[in-house]
Amino acid sequence: MTASGRFEEIDFDVEEALALVKEGGAPVPDDSGSTGASRPVPSPAAGAASRKDPAERQAAEQHTATPWQRARTIAGRAPRRPDTAVSVTLDAALGLVLAAPLAALSDLPSFDTSAMDGWAVAGPGPWDVRAEGVLAGHGEPQRLTDGEAVKIATGARIPQDASAVIRSEHGRTDEKERLYATRDVAHGQDIRPRGQECRSGDPLLPPGTLVTPAVLGLAAAAGYDTVAALPRPRAEILVLGDELLTEGLPHDGLIRDALGPMLPPWLRALGAEVVAVRRLGDDAEALRKALKNSDADLIVTTGGTAAGPVDHVHPILRRLGAELLVDGVEVRPGHPMLLARLKDNQHLVGLPGNPLAAVSGLLTLAEPLLRTLAGRAAPESYTLPLQDSVHGHPYDTRLIPVVLRGDRAVPLHYNGPAMLRGIAVADALAVVPPGGARTGQELEILDLPWAMAGIEVCFT
Repeated sequence: MTASGRFEEIDFDVEEALALVKEGGAPVPDDSGSTGASRPVPSPAAGAASRKDPAERQAAEQHTATPWQRARTIAGRAPRRPDTAVSVTLDAALGLVLAAPLAALSDLPSFDTSAMDGWAVAGPGPWDVRAEGVLAGHGEPQRLTDGEAVKIATGARIPQDASAVIRSEHGRTDEKERLYATRDVAHGQDIRPRGQECRSGDPLLPPGTLVTPAVLGLAAAAGYDTVAALPRPRAEILVLGDELLTEGLPHDGLIRDALGPMLPPWLRALGAEVVAVRRLGDDAEALRKALKNSDADLIVTTGGTAAGPVDHVHPILRRLGAELLVDGVEVRPGHPMLLARLKDNQHLVGLPGNPLAAVSGLLTLAEPLLRTLAGRAAPESYTLPLQDSVHGHPYDTRLIPVVLRGDRAVPLHYNGPAMLRGIAVADALAVVPPGGARTGQELEILDLPWAMAGIEVCFT
């Protein structure tokens, strides 16, 4: 439900809108960082608790949502499978993390090479130029004697006893093929000596290094065909809800499924290998079987995390004996999200069914969990000032889509739980503290995984 009046762009639910009315609007923190009221927001299940049996009602009343930052910390502590390193060819290693140190398998360069096109010369000039030149990829060239020169290509092996390379633009020849330098020649100029970058056995990169295109180039230059890396975490997506259409226009109470197309590439951008996307509808038994039989490292469900008549995630997790690590988060949108441990090395992230709320769940729970499973280091957090003020929830953190313009974060409209227009053009999400934020206030920024690199080459 969208609140009317001054809050029409926030899309608070009934509970949130009433809370704002009682507070007289969304208070903005003062310069001391105070956020005003701190009492907890009632659980979404509180209204339904009175209709439950005494045991269920007591459990609902005792339920407390996890603060947003605490939820991210818990998700980031997920253990990796032991001994998961695999040997990966270079063309398949992009985006993985090195599981072993990378040491040079040869000297770099492995022989003295020319840094420029020009002439290799020996001794003082002028020099007699040999008829045949030296090209890259050829064997060891003939030794030079003082007063001799030979044309040479970039990357070609330097002849023995050569004292320097003269660049093509810094020399001239006469009709007798005598070479004259047009500027002073320093001994060793434009020669890359053997081992200049490293010697065989030198450590190049430590374990835990993210494999970027530059790392692939270094590994190849150092003599590697494969590297030892941590495999991508395997993720399975279970799309829940009888009301979802996979094609065509919404009709007769049915709506298009936005999460089915959105989640697989998003999880891949976060470093996961998506092994399956399954549509289960509102079928509790199908959900139970799917969870019991899955061998994925991470299972992501959509919807069904609240306390409605067809919200089966909590009951099925109880039947399976799962351990709830996070059961609701103090964040808007997305507060009904959850994190559970199904087995020692298997986790479930339950996302709310509303699209932007699901995005909130991805960045709150799935991103830190997948980062840990993949062995990646946490990104450095940073803040930017807001270009415009934003309303806040009285007691919960808010995540709102923003675009980054210079040194400012510009809040976007269409940021309600069910809306995707804002996030579709966003660069990041801004973390708004309880009570809201004023123009110029510094807020933590969560980058979207493709904002800097592009979706097809995202590895950060």
